[in-house]
Amino acid sequence: MRRIQENYTSIDQMRGKLLQNSSKTENSQSASDVSFQDIFQKKQEQAVENLKFSKHANARLTSRNINLSAEQMVRLEQGTTKAREKGIQESLVMVDDLAFIVNVKNNTVITAVNDMTDSIFTNIDGAVIN
Repeated sequence: MRRIQENYTSIDQMRGKLLQNSSKTENSQSASDVSFQDIFQKKQEQAVENLKFSKHANARLTSRNINLSAEQMVRLEQGTTKAREKGIQESLVMVDDLAFIVNVKNNTVITAVNDMTDSIFTNIDGAVIN
């Protein structure tokens, strides 16, 4: 088996490629001034901003007459960030009297519940009360 070395990219080359996309918005730092941690953190923050709702979650929000305020949406996103920081994959995120099951890896709300009477949540590996 023969390896072709020119197909491999160095970390510096990857950093340059990643920074090309972000340099359009941030021209103050050069590629040599930005660490891998900075790039990684920025990508994680961008991912949280894109919290999505599955078709099932949207149907549950509608059928259960759940209307999220802007402040509640921010808290849901913060709860998802906290779950990600703890390494949780499928999280129960509580916001006021609302419960959301969030697939943290995909930034997707899977379902929403507002009536917690006898509620059972399965297939989660963590919970955030926010």
